[in-house]
Amino acid sequence: MEKEQNKVTFATRLGIIFATAGSAVGLGNIWHFPTTCGQNGGAAFVLLYVIITLLIGIPGMMGEFIIGRNGGKNAVSSYRKAGGKKVFGIIGAIGVLGGSLILGFYSVIAGWCVYYFGLALGDGVLGGQEHINNTFAHLMAPDNYMPSILSVAFILLTQMIIVRGVRKGIEWASKIMVPTLIMLLILLIGASCSLPNAFDGIRFLLNPDFTKLNAHVAFKALGEAFFSLSLGTACLCTYASYFKEETNLLRSTVEITLIDVAVAMMAGLMIFPAAFSVNVEPDAGPSLVFMTMPNVFEQAFPHSVAYVVSVMFYLLLTIAALTSTISMHEIGTAVISQETPLSRSKAAWVVSAFCSVIGVLSAYSLSHKGIGLFGDSFFDNFDKLTANIMLPLGALCTILIVGWVMPKETVMAELTSGGLYPRRAWVVKTFYFFSRIVCPILIVCIFMNKLDII
Repeated sequence: MEKEQNKVTFATRLGIIFATAGSAVGLGNIWHFPTTCGQNGGAAFVLLYVIITLLIGIPGMMGEFIIGRNGGKNAVSSYRKAGGKKVFGIIGAIGVLGGSLILGFYSVIAGWCVYYFGLALGDGVLGGQEHINNTFAHLMAPDNYMPSILSVAFILLTQMIIVRGVRKGIEWASKIMVPTLIMLLILLIGASCSLPNAFDGIRFLLNPDFTKLNAHVAFKALGEAFFSLSLGTACLCTYASYFKEETNLLRSTVEITLIDVAVAMMAGLMIFPAAFSVNVEPDAGPSLVFMTMPNVFEQAFPHSVAYVVSVMFYLLLTIAALTSTISMHEIGTAVISQETPLSRSKAAWVVSAFCSVIGVLSAYSLSHKGIGLFGDSFFDNFDKLTANIMLPLGALCTILIVGWVMPKETVMAELTSGGLYPRRAWVVKTFYFFSRIVCPILIVCIFMNKLDII
């Protein structure tokens, strides 16, 4: 007899959209997209990013949705069923492990966000560039264990939501956090675009200079599109197992992809106008949100306004981090609770314990040079392993299974929700063309580029 948890679905269509969009929308949209955009030509990069996201994102996300809803269970079980053999469960297992590793080292950055949110509330973020630099240096000091503590605390906060289940935990939290995130973005965009010379930043984001396009920019746009949708982590597959049979997969996929792109663009509209107004280039990588942006706020606004903006900004980052860690935690929790005798609560503790070890190792390695493998910190080790190998491999296997292994009748049944929606020939032909040819080629290109082969 299956456990009751296996039969749970999201209660509403809005819950599906917010929960799944929340899993894709995260810190990457807030700092990674503007940084990569700033380093690669601005609007020309944006145009490529949007086109590629639609080309690779919709079929890629559809593939995970098809496997997940058809399987109706955790990622390992769903991939076994999709491939028709037990060995295909390894692909789901890779996604589960990748998601857990990401949760582990991602929680370190999430902990920084919580730390800075607390500082912002106490008016401790602002105070000049030297103060800003010293604040971050103190956080990263070898004798400061706060990053490790906050990393574990953030994982446990995520667990508190996970143990409440799909509807009362994941869906409930997503319905609150995703609209709040978007509202904060809108408020911060309004503040940013009201600054002098803000239009220079808007023009940089939206007015393409095609002379800046080259192979390097194309590969960066390709990688950013892949990164922003969390393809290959099995979280989309896991969430799809909670979809109702009448959920329109194509419509949901398009809506979620558009939300993800919109949030990335909104992040650009929040950061670029403010940065350009004070002649700061927002291309500083991860330090952008902890060292560059406080200085931007302080230069751009009167202190009272800068205080409010900084509080909203770090609250935004904290929420964005939490929407992603929830989905990463759920991947492992679902597998353990469904494949072993452990209850959902105990399964969540197992995931939290494993990810906490990864988080502490990652945090410790950033403040102690030489702690890691191959000349990198453990944080960078886990980051490179997942981003360069595990995620592209998982996404490639997923799209090949849907395009070439699963029976076409099964795929059609999921695309049409069992015949509830019309089977349009052009949709079917387009989906198979991209899932069999275009997406595999693009993902292989991402794979090879990340490994510095091309």
